[in-house]
Amino acid sequence: MTELNWSISFDERISPEGMPNAAKVDDYANFHKKSIKEYKEFWAGLATELDWFKPWDKVLDDSNPPFYKWFAGGELNASYLCLDRHVKSARKNKVAIIWEGEPMEDGKPKEVRKLTYYDMYREVNRVAHMLKEKYNIKQGDVIGIYLPMIPELPIFMLAASRLGAAFCVVFSGFSSDAIAERMNDAEAKIIVTADGSWRAGKMLDLKSIVDQAMQKAKTVKNVVVVTRTRNKVNMVEGRDEYFEDAMKGVHTNAYVEPERVKSESPLYILYTSGTTGKPKGQVHDVGGYMTLLHATMKWVFDIKDSDVYWCMADIGWVTGHSYIVFGPLMEGATEVMYEGSPVFPEQNRWASIIERYGVSVFYTSPTAIRGWIKGGEQWVKMHDTSSVRLMNSVGEPINPEAFKWLFRLVGREKVPFGSTWWMTETGGIMISHVPGLMMLPMKPGTNGFPIPGIDAEVVDEKGNPQKAGERGFLVLKKPWPGMPLTIFKDPNRFVDVYFSKFPGQFYAGDYAVRDPDGYFWVLGRADEIIKVAGHRLGTYELESALIQHKAVAESAVVGVPDEIKGEVPVAFVILRQGFIPSEQLKGELKELIRQQVGPIASLKDVFFASKLPKTRSAKIMRRVVKAVAMGMPPGDTTTLDDEASIDEIKNAYAQLSGEVGKK
Repeated sequence: MTELNWSISFDERISPEGMPNAAKVDDYANFHKKSIKEYKEFWAGLATELDWFKPWDKVLDDSNPPFYKWFAGGELNASYLCLDRHVKSARKNKVAIIWEGEPMEDGKPKEVRKLTYYDMYREVNRVAHMLKEKYNIKQGDVIGIYLPMIPELPIFMLAASRLGAAFCVVFSGFSSDAIAERMNDAEAKIIVTADGSWRAGKMLDLKSIVDQAMQKAKTVKNVVVVTRTRNKVNMVEGRDEYFEDAMKGVHTNAYVEPERVKSESPLYILYTSGTTGKPKGQVHDVGGYMTLLHATMKWVFDIKDSDVYWCMADIGWVTGHSYIVFGPLMEGATEVMYEGSPVFPEQNRWASIIERYGVSVFYTSPTAIRGWIKGGEQWVKMHDTSSVRLMNSVGEPINPEAFKWLFRLVGREKVPFGSTWWMTETGGIMISHVPGLMMLPMKPGTNGFPIPGIDAEVVDEKGNPQKAGERGFLVLKKPWPGMPLTIFKDPNRFVDVYFSKFPGQFYAGDYAVRDPDGYFWVLGRADEIIKVAGHRLGTYELESALIQHKAVAESAVVGVPDEIKGEVPVAFVILRQGFIPSEQLKGELKELIRQQVGPIASLKDVFFASKLPKTRSAKIMRRVVKAVAMGMPPGDTTTLDDEASIDEIKNAYAQLSGEVGKK
């Protein structure tokens, strides 16, 4: 069998010497080994650091696997953890959220709101009072939320959790059908939306989308509309009400006693989309979920009272739930929240936000970084980003070149920079560097070690552990706090999707490798693996090789059918500014793949495009790219950020295939 080279380096490392909490790999490995050996006791120790109304009866109820219940019998409230305990402390008047709107003037936002923990506490209590008295929302109910990135979004989430009601947030870019499907499945009683939102200079009419959804959303009886753009919208009498009208008569100092909910009670339902079947409603609990977030905010982000924290995600996705709303607010952090695009009206908006608010802890995505690379370094150098002391990325594997670019320009080649691996289902970060606990050497492109208490493994098709350097499937071997309670109303599917491939272990659906030092490298979704003459190639390793070329900003590699080899890889490439497509460049990229990965990985073709199809959570839709390359319909694109990118891919493929020239 032909030996493959690696387009990533297991050995390239950046020493943590001089960084806080610098440690050796063996120190962490020993600590981690003990944490998973005694994982129940370990997590119980973390949970005691939260404020519980009633202690748990049992650390882990594992009587009905895989439906685990953490801290069973304990009682607490997520809204209380995020607000009440801070209001009782010196953090009462500390700024919780710095929010800026998208419309800009002379390079500065027209709207900025700063809300202290006391501001948030009062507003959440008022909204909870309104939901309880006006709409009879109570424990066991579900409220739907379809809001843009404005402070009212976390306020409604915290108000629902204060009442013990679950919430179901739908990303504000989803279609009416997607909303209706989720509201019906979750059996939501009301939905909260806005008259509109701003994105890349365009006003989006959210209310009309909800109106269309209401034709199919049978359980929703009322619509609350937050004023954002003052867009004139249709209001249905008896069903719709403006937020400000609903809040009339609610006293400024209204107070709602936080519901004492069971640790294993549902906090929220968040739907994940798959390539087949209806979306899966992931149900997350309160006690286990909040414990995991508390731990990861400390270990991964090393959060301190003096920090200004910025997670660039949208709250419509799990990253926003965990690391914009509940994690940072539980820890009493000051955080930045923004509306719109980080590269509008100019490529430097994201860097200007860092400078404007003195961001010290920065959480971004590989896709965003690759977009900035395409724009050029000059946009970053316009601003002072020296306030940043720690960085992390999320969303998909980070290419080594993307890591090095941000590490050099923003990290000044000295701040901790990690790539976190987790997913909607896990609730929080599972694999990452943990500079708040110990700082290990950084390797460009790796995710690092599993966090303490998480027992991860790379296994083969039969579930046997792979040796170091051998690629396989990523699994989690032991239950963890923050894992889903179930798929809403579909427990059989929960077992089938996550626990049937490798019985007794959680199957993440990702392909990975562990290097000789114990670092994990997630190589992408297992269903995106390209099988060339029996060799399994990860899209990540091929794309990481391509991005090493000075002309390449971003790439997507997919496999297409081949009569002899089964599949062969083709690449769609976005070039940096100043470079143009050519046959010579195409040849250079093909040769680069042969050198970096191996002859078996030779590209059949290279196509140049200016856009790649991406979800609104900034993940490349390789499924869509592959469909176009195979001449098939792209399928469901409701999560696509820009429909025009499909046409870009089609044109690129057509031009290089000679079809355009024949017409």
